[in-house]
Amino acid sequence: MQRRKFLCLSALFVGLGPLSFGLQAHHGQITPITYSRAEWRQRLSAAQFNILRDEGTEPAFSSILNKEKRAGVYQCAGCDLPLFYSNNKYNSGTGWPSFHTAINDHIETKPDEGLFYTRTEYHCARCGGHQGHVFEDGPEPTGLRWCNNGLALNFAVDKPS
Repeated sequence: MQRRKFLCLSALFVGLGPLSFGLQAHHGQITPITYSRAEWRQRLSAAQFNILRDEGTEPAFSSILNKEKRAGVYQCAGCDLPLFYSNNKYNSGTGWPSFHTAINDHIETKPDEGLFYTRTEYHCARCGGHQGHVFEDGPEPTGLRWCNNGLALNFAVDKPS
């Protein structure tokens, strides 16, 4: 049995739901990068380090990316791996940049049992940087809401052709 199918069935069997493992991406062509905690502290601001390396969360409505409307790509602030295209962004009203679709194989998920219920947390597939959580209350076409910390992202504007 394929690993992904086994994990999905296992997650359903123990009651974790389809998001706990079903959306998990595989590295494919992406080469992981690793740095020591000291190296990450040098590369990131204190707030970015808290989010990307210690799975923190920024205050709602604090990100300048909430109002970003230009065409471009949202990249991991830790390693610049593209994670979301601007045409997949929408205003969820939650106070964090939200997307209905992530770039295939650029995100990995895991269960987050830090609250009173299990949520699905996601990370950059290259550097493992924590980005946010994905929920099943988003718009079509996917029905998903990839709720991202703005400080965990860099925005690269599309260059005119």
